[in-house]
Amino acid sequence: MSTLPSREDEQALVERAKRDPNAFGELYDLYFLQIYRFVYSRMRDQAAAEDVTSEVFMKALKSIGRYQDTGKPFSAWLYQIAVNSVADRYRLARPLENIDEQRDLAVGGPALEEVAAQRDELRRIWSMVETLPKQQRIAMVLKFQEDMKIEDIAAVMGKSPGAVKLLIHRGVSRVRQLVGAEGRS
Repeated sequence: MSTLPSREDEQALVERAKRDPNAFGELYDLYFLQIYRFVYSRMRDQAAAEDVTSEVFMKALKSIGRYQDTGKPFSAWLYQIAVNSVADRYRLARPLENIDEQRDLAVGGPALEEVAAQRDELRRIWSMVETLPKQQRIAMVLKFQEDMKIEDIAAVMGKSPGAVKLLIHRGVSRVRQLVGAEGRS
């Protein structure tokens, strides 16, 4: 595993990468595994995670000229691209579950109807999260799907920890409102 460079070395490498594709290759080598692990944790499918990770680095390569150092690590920018790429992939292809794989759940566990009801409830809640404003949605996904710490989410999103907490609070409040409104209708 590559050791991450100092902030100064990283920024010098990023500036070189704006002019030299070989320098971008060094960035790819430094951050590929980190970004792949994050994408895989969201997708749980090796082929899809590899595809999305490739898309992340292709988008980064195309956009590197517009990258601005905001004082955050370069990886925060890559994570932002990864968050959006994973969301795009899920929007394009909602996975269908194989019912044969679910058959064993009934043996010694909750009734299949109960499991289905719980999954349906989760799908409803996450579909409501998808309707939230983009920043709230990203914060919610990183917190509740990725189980990331507030400080890490703040770095990825380029926000203060307080701003991230507020985004999550507003997102949770909005989802609660939507669930309550759905229950009353």
